Formats: sequence, structure tokens, C-alpha cells
Amino acid sequence: MKIRTFLIVIIVLMQFSTLVNVTVFDGGWNGIILAFHTILFIMALGINAQFSKTGRG
Repeated sequence: MKIRTFLIVIIVLMQFSTLVNVTVFDGGWNGIILAFHTILFIMALGINAQFSKTGRG
């Protein structure tokens, strides 16, 4: 798969989790969502570094 696909999936997960937090939980899980976004961001950086290292993407 292309790196673009992975990064778009990560962005969609971040946006969807924020939407669910705001609509369903009325923003009550802000700390958990922030931690989740941080983990996804670090994962995206790792995927980007791995693809750059191998020359794919």
C-alpha cells in the first residue's frame, strides 16, 4: 500500500474519534481522545519514516 493510504486512514480515525467524542460523549473524553490522537500521530511518523527508509511510497 502507499503511504498516502495509511496517512489518510489515520486522519479519518482522528476525525471520527473527535466527532464521536463531541456528539456522543459531549466532550467528556477529551483526555483520552488527546492521548489517542498522540498515539496515532506517532504511529504516522513511524510509518512515514519506515516508508522513507525503504524507498517506497
